[in-house]
Order: sequence, then structure tokens, then C-alpha cells
Amino acid sequence: MLTAFARAFRTPDLRKKLLFTLGIIALFRFGSQIPAPGVDLTAVNKCLAPALQDNQLFALVNLFSGGALLQLSIFALGIMPYITASIIIQLLTVVIPRFEALKKEGQAGQAKLTQYTRYLTVALAVLQSTGIIATARAGQLFPNCPENVIYSDVGVFGTIVMVFVMTAGTAIIMWLGELITDRGVGNGMSLLIFTSIAAGFPASLWAIKEGSQYGDGWPVFFAVIGIGLLIVAAVVFVEQAQRRIPVQYAKRMIGRRMYGGSSTYIPLKVNQAGVIPVIFASSLLYIPALVVNLMGQDRPKWATWIERYFVQADHPVYMAAYFVLIIFFTFFYVAITFNPQEVADNMKKYGGFIPGIRAGRPTAEYLDYILTRLTWPGSLYLALVSLIPMIALSVIPQANQNFPFGGTSILIIVGVGLETVKQIESQLQQRNYEGFLR
Repeated sequence: MLTAFARAFRTPDLRKKLLFTLGIIALFRFGSQIPAPGVDLTAVNKCLAPALQDNQLFALVNLFSGGALLQLSIFALGIMPYITASIIIQLLTVVIPRFEALKKEGQAGQAKLTQYTRYLTVALAVLQSTGIIATARAGQLFPNCPENVIYSDVGVFGTIVMVFVMTAGTAIIMWLGELITDRGVGNGMSLLIFTSIAAGFPASLWAIKEGSQYGDGWPVFFAVIGIGLLIVAAVVFVEQAQRRIPVQYAKRMIGRRMYGGSSTYIPLKVNQAGVIPVIFASSLLYIPALVVNLMGQDRPKWATWIERYFVQADHPVYMAAYFVLIIFFTFFYVAITFNPQEVADNMKKYGGFIPGIRAGRPTAEYLDYILTRLTWPGSLYLALVSLIPMIALSVIPQANQNFPFGGTSILIIVGVGLETVKQIESQLQQRNYEGFLR
């Protein structure tokens, strides 16, 4: 990976793209530190440190915003509204025939779906910013902190301005991501997510060192670093693992020319669903915490039971539910994103077949069988990696639930890193080929 970046910096046009990407990332992190109008930054800083040790309701969104959410900055929502909108649009393509037709239209249809995603992102940003500001004004954003993080003289107009600023911040983040995609290196939205998550790594590691109960904390610090490197190596290995289904295309005579006769393969990844099942499971398990927080102190017995078993991330019942939900959502997401029957029909249409398997329905059944066998280890892998922060929380009390080497953070960072390196190597190979032709 380091070799690829070194070679890219020695190539003039790639060096410009890398520097442009780094400049956009720096601008993004700068905006994450600017507080929104009406926010008492002093009170936020007083409430922030103790809040990070608890099971926060907005922990997932705060992770994707790089800590900007709990600081109530202009980029407080981060990229989370766009992620949610993208997932919703992707799921709707299976349900709504119009969206499914747009998906099959190629680049023009994809541009239309992207436009719908932007509109939905803005709508979700308005809803989320309104909810966050209302929660902060009610004192529920930092439940154990008596400070008012929003000035008391902020009225209705000031609240509207705060909602507008946070929504505009989300729109700017979308624009910055598209700039990276068009003029930089890698996928812009993915890199911004990568930046937000990586920004919390130093603070999380230092908190483990400072809060250690074993001497000066350095042995625990380096032990966590060593375990983290092993986890990263294992995640890289599984993320690159795939089952290649061989496909042979028969020769066809069209006019006076012979077409086909080539061999290729269908790459089926072990982790076909990516990090989406983890996001789904985390979002679903935040609903009980939301219900409990909205009830206040006078809660019925069933709410107390929910608080006991489904709010604390290190509780065995919570971990078991999280484990089962990730496996369920992995199979669910793979089922709606990969259609074996459609793949089999396309292969039959263009004269392709799997050696030893008849075209048509037998091919679809064979692909479904292979996909199911791959999804089981992939779902177990996702569930185990996602439980690492919760296990660390029970073993190392000073490691909050956003423990850096595990869960959503490590899956996204490794995935985005591998994708970016592959794009850089692809562009380097293309330029080497162009230089050879010259």
C-alpha cells in the first residue's frame, strides 16, 4: 500500500489528485470543529468528556461524523443522512418498478437515482438536525450534564437558523465528496467516512492508555496496538476472500466474424454485504434506548427491563441480540442485492454457462447454493468483528463502545483503504500502459 502511494506521488497528475483529495479532507475536518450558531462551546466541552464513557444514543451517528455530532458543529450530521438515503433508495429499487427500471437504464438512470438520493438526504438532514437540536434543548443529548449546551435566549428563529446551518453542512459534505470522486482519488463519500472514523482513533487509544489500571498504561496501550494489527490483518484477509465461479462463453458466428469463446468468472465475496448489516443492526438496537430516554425517570416495569438488557452494550443479552441481528440482516441484504435468477438469465442470453451446470434454472439454483454457503461464514465474521468493541468494553472499562479496532470502524476503514489502493494501482497501470504505447 505504501509503495502504491509513493509511486502515485512520483506521477505528476496523480500527485495533483492526491494533494487535492488531502486538501478537501482537511477542509472537511476544519468544518467539523466549527460550532453551529447558538451553541455554547464551553458547556459542550464540559459535558463531552463524561458523555463519551456512557452508552450514547447517538453513538453511531457520532462515529460517522468524527465526533462533530456531540460538538454540535456545522458538520454535526456528517455523512450519515447520505448513507441512510443511499440505503433507502437501494432498497426501494427492489420494491418500486420505476426505480428498478432506472437502475437498468445504465448511466442516465443511475444519475436520476443519485438525484433522488440527494433530495432524500436533504429531507433526512432537516429531520435529524431538528431532532438533535430539540434533544439538546431538552437536556437529553448529555443526560448526566446539567449545563445548557444551547444558549437560553435562542428562540424559534435561532432554532430555524441552526437547522438550516446543519442541513447546509450536510449538503456541503455531499458536494465535497463528489469533488473528490470527480477530481481526486477514490470514492469521495467513502473517503469522508474513512476520515471521520480515523479522526477518533488517537483519542480512543489515548483514553485507553490514560485510564489504564496497570501502571503507567503503556503496556496496555501497546497490547491494544498489537491486537489491533492482528485484527486488521484478519479483516483484510476476509475482505479480499472470494469464490470465483468459472463462466464459459460459447462461440457465435455473427456475419463473417466469430464472437465469444472466452472464459471469465463471477467473483462472489465472502463478505458480500459489506458493513450494511452492522449499520442496520446498530440502528435497530438504538430504538430501545430511544424509547427509554423519552420516558424520563418515571418508567414502567417493562421499560426498566429494556433498560437493563438492551441499553448497555456490554450486557450479554444485548450482545446476543446484536449477533443474531447482524446474521439476519446479512442474509437479508445479500438476498435483495444479488439475484441468482437474473444473473443466470443474463448468462443464458449472451451464451454463457458454468461448466458442468445446465443454463437457466439449474445455474440459478447452483449460484444460490454457493451464495448461501458463502454468506454463513461472512455473516459470522461480521458479527464477531462487530462484537470486539463490546468485549473490549467489558474487559477494559476505559475503552468506550467506539473502541477503534473493531466494529463498524475497522470494517469501513479497511474496506475504503483497500478500495482506494486498488484505484490508485489501476490508474498507475493505465498510465504505464499509455507511456508504453507512446
